[in-house]
Amino acid sequence: MDQPPPNPVLWTPSADRLRRARLTRFTTRFFPDCADYPELHRRSTRDPAAFWQALWEDAALTVAAPPAQVLVGSTPLEARWFPGTKLNFAQNLLRFHGDEPALLAVDERGGEPRRIGRDELAALVSRCAAGLAALGVGPGDRVAAVLPNVPETVIAMLATAWLGATFASCSPDFGVAALRDRLLQLQPRVLFVADGYQYDGKRIELGERTRELWRELGERPQLVQVGYLHPAGPDLPPGARTWDELLQTAGTTPPAAPVPFDHPLFVLFSSGTTGLPKAIVHGTGGPLLNFHKEHALHCDLGPGDVLFYYTTCGWMMWNWLVAALLQGAAVVLYDGSPFHPDDLALWRLVDDLGVTHFGTSAKYLAVCGKRALSPRRSLPGVAGGPLRTVLSTGSPLHAPQFDWVYEHVATDLNLASISGGTDILGCFVLGAPTLPVRRGEIQCRGLGLQVEAFADDGHPLPPGQRGELVCTTPFPNRPLGFLGDPDGRRFRQAYFDRFPGCWHHGDLLELTPEGGAVIHGRSDTTLNPGGVRIGTAEIDRIVQRLPMIADSVVVGVPEEDDEAVILCVVLAPGVVLDDELRTLIRQEIRQQASPRHVPRQIHAVPAIPYTRSGKKVEAAVRNALLGQPVKNAAALANPEALASFADLLPHRDRS
Repeated sequence: MDQPPPNPVLWTPSADRLRRARLTRFTTRFFPDCADYPELHRRSTRDPAAFWQALWEDAALTVAAPPAQVLVGSTPLEARWFPGTKLNFAQNLLRFHGDEPALLAVDERGGEPRRIGRDELAALVSRCAAGLAALGVGPGDRVAAVLPNVPETVIAMLATAWLGATFASCSPDFGVAALRDRLLQLQPRVLFVADGYQYDGKRIELGERTRELWRELGERPQLVQVGYLHPAGPDLPPGARTWDELLQTAGTTPPAAPVPFDHPLFVLFSSGTTGLPKAIVHGTGGPLLNFHKEHALHCDLGPGDVLFYYTTCGWMMWNWLVAALLQGAAVVLYDGSPFHPDDLALWRLVDDLGVTHFGTSAKYLAVCGKRALSPRRSLPGVAGGPLRTVLSTGSPLHAPQFDWVYEHVATDLNLASISGGTDILGCFVLGAPTLPVRRGEIQCRGLGLQVEAFADDGHPLPPGQRGELVCTTPFPNRPLGFLGDPDGRRFRQAYFDRFPGCWHHGDLLELTPEGGAVIHGRSDTTLNPGGVRIGTAEIDRIVQRLPMIADSVVVGVPEEDDEAVILCVVLAPGVVLDDELRTLIRQEIRQQASPRHVPRQIHAVPAIPYTRSGKKVEAAVRNALLGQPVKNAAALANPEALASFADLLPHRDRS
């Protein structure tokens, strides 16, 4: 008997959906001789300038000066896009007018959604921009926010962009150490903070933490506090003003500042694998154009649609979510636990708010399955409502989650697993509304992106083989570089030294014969528990501040459909690793970083392996824990240290 294929088709778009898709209309208008998506993808990568020029025309952006040409250069590293053009990010996101909702804000405390119409949003951005301008913010300045996922964060970002300044945001659950590591690099002129937030039914006051952070920042920014737990904001940090005071600042709002295509717009922070989190600088026009490609063509998002992506403001998906305003869609902002006040909290929002596109993490979908949830049965409006796309990212979406979505959410859905990241503020592989969904697969490579799986020798691998994810074509949302890297050396080392001329992303990729893709996780040592990327150095720095700890190493190991964080410590003389010390270590990590950083297991070892040049080798530790060969043992200064890791994990934890 023939075995069923491992990747059966679970969904196929109807003829009506194919006809109405914005991707279909784009293809018909600009590339009418392309019969299907694979042919369009080939055309978009063979002539990137022609493809991105077509996308530029399709986006119909508002510009102050048109581009002199489309593309200068032929590789991802050297390419310059749309030189000569000037535009403003916020002006383009605010181009739709009227009373239709732009933002629908909800939090776990309940109550009616806060609805902000398009004209109201523009007015609030104008007032916030006037307030920031009065504080001296302009092109070249940086503004940071440590805020929940609330309208004020969106308004602050758009006001910053309106003035031509650069914006960065962090989640309020970051500890002082994690925030300090980011903000000291950023040196913002203005810092927005919240007085607190709520998560899983618990109110978290942030006043004392803000004061501690304030003491540790060198050049202190001007503080603006948003009242979340206490709207009146009576307990202000030193020198702070309230959000309302900022918006009431006298002065005329300056016109939108036109900036070059590659003017710095966002700073996003990497996970900090090998040291301080990298401060990745993204331009203005590149992300804007790429957002249009991903939202309009790959997600089929447009006016009248409602996009809800469950995210915090410390994840690049927040920037991705808010940029949907460019399409005239309504954006849902949710702050709180995904399982409060009950397990169906997010799905109830999908039902209540008429969400057409719902995005979340693969881990969330896995937990829904393990808890035997069935939104389709419990909330009939989910399957029978306007929801037509479910998006998933953060970690690979495994086959059982595909099954759960189609059995317990709805059958007529495009389940689009997407993968890219903070580095590019977008996706390398993602979905398409005109393609079938196959079990366990990402639907396609992104338009304009020649994504390949490379062998170690730099040659592309055939479908079915795993290799390093690279992109060989230039793309406009390539980041500008890193803060604190004036000659670009660290930036080139991070993405271009491994395969000269190509962007090297650090994911393990397998292309499939059907044209899809499978991501097998990170090829570096970044941790990824629950789909949240965490740098090992962020944990090491906290643990090694404790006088009882002489050294440490932290790695991630597979655990069912997730990754478990394992911390191994070298103890100071005379110290014993008992339950009391384990509790202390976990408390410090939780307070200084976040609950996501807390290790699943903590073990004591006599030594940590290092290279002869003094570099800690986390990959070797991970292999030793899993009973796998250590490829670089010969390069270690103390290879005997690996022996102590071999039997730390029970056999069932290995893979």
